[in-house]
Amino acid sequence: MSKYFRQIQWADLDEAYLRAAVLRARDEDLQGAGLLNKPTHEKDLTTDAIGFDRETGSAVLKARQPMVVCGLNLIPLILGAYGGPLEVNLKTQDGVYLHKDTELGTLTGSISQILQAERIILNFLQYLSGIATNTYEYCQMLADSPTRLLDTRKTTPGYRMLEKYAVACGGGWNHRLGLFDWILIKDNHLSGAGAASGQSLKERVLRAKQLYPDVALEVEVDELAQIEPALDGGADIIMLDNFDDIDLAKAVSLIKNRAITEASGGINLQRLQNIRSLGLDYISIGALIHQSQWVDMGLDWLY
Repeated sequence: MSKYFRQIQWADLDEAYLRAAVLRARDEDLQGAGLLNKPTHEKDLTTDAIGFDRETGSAVLKARQPMVVCGLNLIPLILGAYGGPLEVNLKTQDGVYLHKDTELGTLTGSISQILQAERIILNFLQYLSGIATNTYEYCQMLADSPTRLLDTRKTTPGYRMLEKYAVACGGGWNHRLGLFDWILIKDNHLSGAGAASGQSLKERVLRAKQLYPDVALEVEVDELAQIEPALDGGADIIMLDNFDDIDLAKAVSLIKNRAITEASGGINLQRLQNIRSLGLDYISIGALIHQSQWVDMGLDWLY
């Protein structure tokens, strides 16, 4: 079932992309990046002003609520962005479900640099773990169903691959990553081409299939009558957009395994429970990302 869909792994992510995200976050914090007029002091004024009786210390990163953790591999990159002899000893890994008060790892090195990096570390981990945890909760609803959960392109600009990685850590699958990796003919494409139904729809789908025969081809339909023309044109995947539960069942029966089925639009946890047994191959939910909430983590000194 995973011919067209994937689960992004950490090794799939470009380190240059990750470093750029980390450096941008650091520079916002220390240098006012994004502001036209730069600050007078481009540094952490608090750690500079307060002073410390010792130079080095160790702090523990802890989960303050149950969660699926995500983003731990960013910590070495973040610490590296602040320079100095900073080390991290991780006690778990991305994608693991953690209970409240579980220790994620310890940071050791310069006290001032750990304090400078603290908020950036927590921001990334709380944000990404929130997506992973939210996805996990949705996936639990499908635990005994063959239907799999997909994300969408409704992502934070500039952070898509990290967010899709977080979905995978939570047990979800990744829909297309961008406009570059497969064809998804949506209602606006069909309307713009004057091909929303019948033979004209079939011809547009067939044209796309002939131009890119080795690329996955998905067609979004919003009524049952569009399904046969899309199938006749060679669609690999049929997205059933904003269908009610009755029409979803009819659509699955109509398609009869001639294409992969994907339900999308207006699906929350409650509705997921109602459609989990319809025989859909996939259900895509933008809320995995855009409705997720940050989880609670803390960093506390050991010595």
